[in-house]
Amino acid sequence: MPCCRLRALCQYETNKLVRIQSVRLGSLKWSLNGAILLFICIMMLWNRKYQEFDLVVSSVTTKVKGVAQAPLPEVGNMVWDEVDYSGPWKGKNTFFVVTNVIVTKNQKQGKCAQVPLKGRFCHTDKDCEKGAWDQQKHGTVTSSCVKFDLSKKTCEVSAWCPIETRSTPPRPALLAAAENFTVLVKNNIRFPAFNYIRRNILPEMNDAYLRNCHRGNDSLCPIFRLGDIVREAGEKFAKYNTVNGVEERTLYKAFGIRFDVMVFGQAGKFSFIQLIIYIGSTLSYYALTTILIDWLIGTSCYSAEVGQNYSERKVESIRDQEKMKCILCVSYIDENNLRLVKRSQKKSLQVIKPMSVQPRKEDPGHLRAILCLLQPSDDTSDDVQPSLGNKTDPNAKPRRPAWCMCDSCAPSSLPEEELCCRRTEGTCITSSPLFGQLVLRRSLLEAVLLYQDPLSPSVKKLQTAALRHCAYREYISWRFGVPPNDTHPAIPSCCVWRIRREYPSPDGQYSGFRPVTMTSMQACENGEL
Repeated sequence: MPCCRLRALCQYETNKLVRIQSVRLGSLKWSLNGAILLFICIMMLWNRKYQEFDLVVSSVTTKVKGVAQAPLPEVGNMVWDEVDYSGPWKGKNTFFVVTNVIVTKNQKQGKCAQVPLKGRFCHTDKDCEKGAWDQQKHGTVTSSCVKFDLSKKTCEVSAWCPIETRSTPPRPALLAAAENFTVLVKNNIRFPAFNYIRRNILPEMNDAYLRNCHRGNDSLCPIFRLGDIVREAGEKFAKYNTVNGVEERTLYKAFGIRFDVMVFGQAGKFSFIQLIIYIGSTLSYYALTTILIDWLIGTSCYSAEVGQNYSERKVESIRDQEKMKCILCVSYIDENNLRLVKRSQKKSLQVIKPMSVQPRKEDPGHLRAILCLLQPSDDTSDDVQPSLGNKTDPNAKPRRPAWCMCDSCAPSSLPEEELCCRRTEGTCITSSPLFGQLVLRRSLLEAVLLYQDPLSPSVKKLQTAALRHCAYREYISWRFGVPPNDTHPAIPSCCVWRIRREYPSPDGQYSGFRPVTMTSMQACENGEL
């Protein structure tokens, strides 16, 4: 056993191919394959499937420059430089530029009147709840109602005093000149998979170049005007951000623009491995050609005979042992097709409806034998002569069964033996001269037996049983041709009894119908008979 298992490993299995010589199918195959190849090439070029890709890793540094002078309320004219308008509000790949401010001078911790909110005034201390707070108040209530101005009273709060009274920034923006500020963007990129490093400041860009260049007239310059950036983004100077101060302070509520510098990139490089992987993944598309052509052959778009022949040659059906014993093949003299029926233990084989009907395929070896026998010959000594078994008393002839159509069949107790040579009433096939020449002729049967076993005893010593069984096989080759795989040819009752009368059993006992798989006479194909 171990030796057999090791020998099984040293084997190679391959699929069976069926080649159909057809101009139409060949043209269709190459047309479909060409269309699939064109699609694959287009998708490969469109998606660059022959490349290996890597995402960019970026590091950005920004530096804003510019000076603006703005008159601030209660402060006066004030000069703003990059420290003032960019301030500490910097993040990764981000910078902020102030464009407007609200100033509240000299705030200190203390108690002062709350700025009235939406008509919320008080009249007595009872209107002010101690410790009350909400998101719109600037501090916590002290339970005192104090004057806000000459005519109005509000609750006193503990907060940074004085409380800012303005909630909307001035219009126009105090630092509108910020749009003329410039920003230097330094960008270093790297593609780790390819070990590729680049930066947007080229080696030939010295200090003199950077001091004078501008992005508006030089596409390689890394210095941008903020107004141009905002305009290209489709925005105005109307984005706000609020920053609060510390303990004792002059509160500057700043409004401005936050710039986020985001870098996206993907690099590709030709890769032979990626190309092979793509080609391997697309080879399965060619299976669509086989599927489509097989479907066309199997449907009414193609001839049924060609489709049946192709299917039988390509697909080999194997049934289990139980089913193999039940499929019988029936051939009638008045029909050109073969009927496949299931064996029944109750119904007569003559009346069972077929599972399928298939075209009959000729046996080439048997056809050559027919041609040889039909040649003119002066030797008629081996013609079939009526045997003693044929001289039967008409009065002793058994009654015609109900299923018999040729008036030559004999009754049987087995349903699988109840089969006539005809589907409709008419002359029996045993009355044909060819039946005697192709089935009963002794010289032909002896030649066949000798061909199968060249070292057999003299034909004169052949037993009658061997000649009888050979006659059965000759009838099957004549009327069934090459039976479908896994089927069992059933010989009509009239033919069985005619062969038995010609080559009878000495004791009158016969084995009866026993289903066996019939193989064709391929050995006779070369015309030895």
